[in-house]
Amino acid sequence: HVQLVESGGGSVQAGGSLRLSCAASAYIYSTSYCMGWFRQAPGKEREGVASIDSDGRTSFADSVKGRFNISKDDAKKTLYLHMNTLKPEDTAMYYCVADSCSYCSDGYCYSSGGTLANKYRGQGTQVTVS
Repeated sequence: HVQLVESGGGSVQAGGSLRLSCAASAYIYSTSYCMGWFRQAPGKEREGVASIDSDGRTSFADSVKGRFNISKDDAKKTLYLHMNTLKPEDTAMYYCVADSCSYCSDGYCYSSGGTLANKYRGQGTQVTVS
């Protein structure tokens, strides 16, 4: 059973910090999936934010480099997104994603065929920065 459950969203003032968590089912960890975070704001396209592959290599969107970090705790089967120096433009619904992948770049992960590797997605957690 594949399951991704996000938590940790909320409302914060500009300049503040939040840590998002994504609890993943054992299947995802046993399959050594790549994992990452997408976000989508009302009226905007979905944007890859950060990714981490099965070897722990990370990538970030230019818009969050230097402010966000991604990590995972294998013992807890949990993915994290550490968000610092938040800006109003970071306001969005944040989704955890997972899939097998060939490589990750600029916050996205891709299959060997070049398509986005985001087969599994959680329900999302809202982040509002004012």
